[in-house]
Amino acid sequence: MSAAPSDYDPEKNLTLPSSVGGSTDRNDFAPGHTESNGSWGTRFIDSFKRDPNAQVTKPAQATNPREYDHAAAAERTANSGLATKLKGRHLQMIAIGGSIGTGLFVTSGAALSTGGPGSLIISFAVIGVLMFCTVQALGELAVLFPVAGSFSAYSTRFLDPAWGFAMGWNYAIQWLVVLPLEIVAASITLSFWPGANDTNKAAWVTIFLVVIVAINFFGVRGYGEAEFVFAIIKVVAVIGFIILGIILNCGGGPDGGYIGGRYWKSNNVPANYPGYQMGQPAGSIVSGAFNSGFKGLCSVFVTAAFSFAGTELVGLAAAESENPRKSLPTAIKQVFWRICLFYIVSLTIVSLLVPYGDARLLGDSSSDAKASPFVIAINNAGIEVLPSVMNVVILIAVLSVGNSSIYGSSRTLAALAEQNQAPRILAYIDRAGRPLVAIVVASALGLLCYVVAGGQEDANTALNWLYSLSGLSSIFTWGSICLAHIRFRSAWKKQGHSLDELAFRSQVGVIGSWVGFILNCLVLVAQFWTAAWPIGYGTYTAAGIAQNFFLAYLAAPVVILFYIPYKIYYRTPFMKTMDMDLQSGRKEWDTPALLEAERVERAQLPRWKRIYKIFC
Repeated sequence: MSAAPSDYDPEKNLTLPSSVGGSTDRNDFAPGHTESNGSWGTRFIDSFKRDPNAQVTKPAQATNPREYDHAAAAERTANSGLATKLKGRHLQMIAIGGSIGTGLFVTSGAALSTGGPGSLIISFAVIGVLMFCTVQALGELAVLFPVAGSFSAYSTRFLDPAWGFAMGWNYAIQWLVVLPLEIVAASITLSFWPGANDTNKAAWVTIFLVVIVAINFFGVRGYGEAEFVFAIIKVVAVIGFIILGIILNCGGGPDGGYIGGRYWKSNNVPANYPGYQMGQPAGSIVSGAFNSGFKGLCSVFVTAAFSFAGTELVGLAAAESENPRKSLPTAIKQVFWRICLFYIVSLTIVSLLVPYGDARLLGDSSSDAKASPFVIAINNAGIEVLPSVMNVVILIAVLSVGNSSIYGSSRTLAALAEQNQAPRILAYIDRAGRPLVAIVVASALGLLCYVVAGGQEDANTALNWLYSLSGLSSIFTWGSICLAHIRFRSAWKKQGHSLDELAFRSQVGVIGSWVGFILNCLVLVAQFWTAAWPIGYGTYTAAGIAQNFFLAYLAAPVVILFYIPYKIYYRTPFMKTMDMDLQSGRKEWDTPALLEAERVERAQLPRWKRIYKIFC
């Protein structure tokens, strides 16, 4: 029912009729609103207010305040009032290059140093398989249920509300700490240039923070357009590096001869290797396929997971897409190419150009762009201009991930509030369809970036602990998505539905979700092993081992601390298949007619394009 102005209650979940009805064109100042006749400044200020035509969604039905009403929570996330302004091209670029940042460009160097080139490629390939299965499962769920909160809401709906609470806060915290992490990384990246290095880093982080926050205050369209431009730059840069790397490996550089697979062989670094000319002791740079054996391989998994973090944002963005049925499947399929081309191929090229024993790979911190194996490879070739160009790309990539961090954390916080799992004020949606309060909170956490003012040592300590919160968080998120998809399929069948009713089906099905879930569990086990018994742990003190463990595994106790108290206090049930809500937020696509129309359209395409459509 419509809420009269006198009934307005900021503590209730209010949503716009346009979102309930599935409209994709949100009119912030509709005819009939007196505000629409005002000046531009008046309209701008009024856009931050709630829409006066909002309607109240289903209130909680639980009579006991300590019982969780999962049905009401599902309905509220289905009618959140977020603007639906993301176009297909936005989703495609978010899927292809949206989260490529320091994980690929910088910290992959430390991973190469830790495990060697063989471990680097294997770990990224394993996480790539895991990621592909996860995104396929997420795509199926997000097309059918494009609800606010996406995967955290799916955990609440299909697994356990307490686990959904833990996963929601785990994901929100992950992105909340990534914002200051990436802003500081951007300021460190600028130290590559001597002039910028002489400027106080606090000034640079202020500029970056203001730019990122301003983009997100333009709403989801501003985020989408910014990511579209950022992703294009990153994609072009990676493709350009791959071409350049092949040329350099074949001896086409100004200072080089043929390299081939030289650095995959044990201790095969020549005496004229550029690293020696830059001050490293003669004979100190080792090479080979693996470093530290199996434990070196396991140590690289968390870096690979951090590098892939953000791929799932395409599912979170489905709730703000104009037509998720059309745009989301295409974006999901393109993740395959992102994994193969931008990670596996580019890192293979890097491993052929830089030996793992090069001390420059370690850098001064996990955000030191001078430690980027991409930059080192270009420097080795003696190309003077391109290292600066590559650092500009790294800077853009860092700002892109910072931009995504506000988007991801604010939408997750708003969805948690919709489900009564966070303060209700965070569910405030303004007339432009922005989760305004959540954006402000996420932006405020960016102030942690001023740790750079405390000096390099304090900044590195803070960055390491922030990194520890975000590094392993994605594994829990991805595992929950796979398990939620498995449980959803079980409930879908148990409640009398067929797979023909699904507008988009995971290409790897339930088996793929089991593969993804098992791989997530194995990565958690491997990371626990390397965290508790790190490489060379015999040289560690007891305090050093404890610190190393929590730096590597801090996300796990955080998840447990969120899950167990909530589970005990609210006595939440493990969701049974017959009790799962398969209606709230569900898009009632005319599936039989739609599939038939697509089949006819596909039959008329040339063979090459039919094959192309399978993958894209």
